[in-house]
Amino acid sequence: MKQHFQPMLPVVLLGLWLLLNDSLAWHQWLIGAALALAIPKLANTLRPLPARPRRLVVAIGLVWHVLLDVIRSNIAVGRIILGTVRQQPQVGFLKIPLDMRTPHGLAVLSIIITATPGTVWAGHDQDSNELTLHVLDLQDEEVWLRTIKERYERPLMEIFG
Repeated sequence: MKQHFQPMLPVVLLGLWLLLNDSLAWHQWLIGAALALAIPKLANTLRPLPARPRRLVVAIGLVWHVLLDVIRSNIAVGRIILGTVRQQPQVGFLKIPLDMRTPHGLAVLSIIITATPGTVWAGHDQDSNELTLHVLDLQDEEVWLRTIKERYERPLMEIFG
C-alpha cells in the first residue's frame, strides 16, 4: 500500500526537537533530522488504512454541532458539580447499535463522545457493532440514542463513507 508523504511533517518535527532541547548545536540538528525522517516512516506502518474524508460542508456542520454540544455539556456538568441542580444525576450506561464500521469514523466518534463532558466511550463490541456509552446524567435514553445516531454517526458516515 502506498503511503502519502507529508513534506512538512519532518520540518515540524525537527523544529519541535530543536525547541524542546533549547539548542541550535550541530549535534541537535543531526539527531533532530534523523528522528524527523525516521518517525514518519515508522508511524506509517502503524496506520494500515489512510483516511479519505469527503464532504467538507458536512464536516464543518459536524464540528459546529460538537462545539455547541461541548459547551452545553460543560454547563450541565458544571451545574451538577456545583449542586445547582436539585435532583441527583441519573448515572448510567447505554448500549447504542451503530451502522458505521469505518475505523476512522469510529475513532472520530470516540473522540467526540469522550470530549463531551458527562459522557465516556465505555466500549465497542466489534461483532455486534454496539457502542457502550457511560452518561453522567441519563435522563432520556431515546434522546441520547437519537443524538449519537443522527447528530454524530450519520454525518461521520457521509464524511468517511
